[in-house]
Amino acid sequence: MSAKKILMLVGDFVEDYEAMVPYQALLMTGHHVDAVCPGKKSGDSVRTAIHDFEGDQTYSEKPGHNFAVTADFDSIRPGDYDALVIPGGRAPEYIRLNKTVLEMVRHFDQAGKPIAAICHGAQVLAAAGALKGRTCSAYPAVGPDVTLSGGTYADIPVDQAHVDGNLVTAPAWPAHPQWLAKFLEVLGTKIQT
Repeated sequence: MSAKKILMLVGDFVEDYEAMVPYQALLMTGHHVDAVCPGKKSGDSVRTAIHDFEGDQTYSEKPGHNFAVTADFDSIRPGDYDALVIPGGRAPEYIRLNKTVLEMVRHFDQAGKPIAAICHGAQVLAAAGALKGRTCSAYPAVGPDVTLSGGTYADIPVDQAHVDGNLVTAPAWPAHPQWLAKFLEVLGTKIQT
């Protein structure tokens, strides 16, 4: 396996598990991951939120950890990266308003590079026009975004993931085992057991 260089787009109140777990898992498997946030530089942090499913009509939200940004957003060149990860939480709601974020996503989409998005991360894909003609899972409340952007919403169990070519998506963090395993397959990563 050759290590891949992966870009992760985060922002304040990104979902804690959806940033921390994939970041650490991808590093553990030998990949290089640069986590970036519009307006922030290497060494800055974003605040995270922990979303939990406790029987209410929607998820609950609690303060999470600080998550360190590992590269300067303004110096990122998407062509230097092999794959893209977009965690969920509340960050996608506002980072999708950033023109450079959308241009980055379009680069990965148009180049056919692996893209993994979870939960509300599909909001960024929808805003970039990357879901037209694609099937994508997301947190159920994001289903209309997927549909309105020309995609097909995959309504799957919260612990499952969906693959459509280079695009790997899932509803929320309970899907991490499936979502990350399928993303590693799309990346061509082989794990020895």
